[in-house]
Amino acid sequence: MAGDVLVLTNADMEGLLTIHECIDAVETAFRQLGQQVARTIPRSRIYLPLDGAGPGDTYYWFNNIPGAVPAFNTMALRIDSAQVRIREVAGLRRMEWPGDFAGLVLLFHLDTRELYGIVHDHYLSPLRVAATTAIGAKYLARSDARVLGLFGAGEQAKAKLLAACAVRPIERVKLYITTAERRRQAAAELARLAGVEVEPVSHPREAVEGCDMVFCATNSNDPVFDGTWLQPGTHVVHNIGSDFFVKRQEIDEETVRRAGVVVVNLKQQVALDEQPALVNAIRRGYLAWADIHELGELVIRKIHGRSNDYEITLHDNNVGMGIQFAAVGALVVEKARAQGRGTRLPLDLFMTRREGVYAP
Repeated sequence: MAGDVLVLTNADMEGLLTIHECIDAVETAFRQLGQQVARTIPRSRIYLPLDGAGPGDTYYWFNNIPGAVPAFNTMALRIDSAQVRIREVAGLRRMEWPGDFAGLVLLFHLDTRELYGIVHDHYLSPLRVAATTAIGAKYLARSDARVLGLFGAGEQAKAKLLAACAVRPIERVKLYITTAERRRQAAAELARLAGVEVEPVSHPREAVEGCDMVFCATNSNDPVFDGTWLQPGTHVVHNIGSDFFVKRQEIDEETVRRAGVVVVNLKQQVALDEQPALVNAIRRGYLAWADIHELGELVIRKIHGRSNDYEITLHDNNVGMGIQFAAVGALVVEKARAQGRGTRLPLDLFMTRREGVYAP
């Protein structure tokens, strides 16, 4: 075992991980969570208004996500110190994170308690979200799903497109983003990235109708499409993990009402943050709490996926989890060490030794 702590910047990690590797690692983490071997606690956040930053719409934001996965001998803690701003674009409220920020994942060995990695989170985050999306699609989407409706064209959308292609025979993508002048450019970029046809569409309805899967990858606070447009058999992925402070959802209640199977990453987070996409449906009687299941349960087959090819399935990718970062973090550190990447710091800078008078 290395006697140092490896520090990896986003640039250090570029190109180290494939989406297939990430899917395998994150599926292992969710399998162990379903088996009650891995451990996680809900994500928590702090919002503080910033003086002089605007009429109550700009905040200091701290994000905290822990989780441990024995398969990787790793406990991960993701933390972010950033600024968040809420504004309206094209009629939809959205969250933005302007300016520089500190986003880190701390990685600890379970057996020795030692810190072994300090890793920037920006490179890893889209990959672990996309891998989680792929796992949901693997167990919920129809095996012959070939047409993907995609909302968004940022890093999350790029990674999700690759994830979709990794688990289903995607031949065509219908892309919608609100900025008209960006659509054609983004479609060409995504087509080169994934090697599939990507069609820019001018209305959200076109990115839903005729699609086998519909993936949301936006930063909108409001629904981006009408659930009545979904065709039977569609698999839907909701990307927004609303928290207690800012209520956000990319899907409407009709989408939830029509879903025959509803799966989330962590059910406890739905209740803790009163996440509106599902909680509002429960309050109106469209959905029962007992009908919401967790991805870990699906992976170990404690619950079953779709019952037929006409059922609409919903994966509410509702929260980031430390187990995801433990999986991809352990993997990226191993690969970076093998290639001599990153900066090594003395382990003793971060450890309190028992021969002294200090104790936890």
